[in-house]
Amino acid sequence: MRIGLFVIAALLAATSAGAHHSNSAFDPDKVVVLKGTVTQWKWTNPHVWIFLSVDDGKGGKTSWEIEGRPPGVLARAGWSKTIFKVGDTITVDFSPARDGSRTGLATRVTLADGTVLSNAPPAIP
Repeated sequence: MRIGLFVIAALLAATSAGAHHSNSAFDPDKVVVLKGTVTQWKWTNPHVWIFLSVDDGKGGKTSWEIEGRPPGVLARAGWSKTIFKVGDTITVDFSPARDGSRTGLATRVTLADGTVLSNAPPAIP
């Protein structure tokens, strides 16, 4: 019985430990800036997602998936689950994927009205 409980506890611990991932898939030394139209906005744990349609410069569109920080972190920085709507035009600064896929890790977002959303809460004076 003890061995069974130990095995179950070990499996649960391993599952929880594997649930979070590092940011090593992204290149923090590079910043890409894209202006696009929001096609979907997911305010979900463990990370938010912004889906964009971006002009490819050849008359077509490309789809991008930009990962953000956890909702709790972004809420303290002024973001909300209603901050973006499908059809909004935004500019996203992000660290691109190392593998060249159309994804990245957001560092900041600029709304059409010029409002800048960062990943960190404002400094306390």
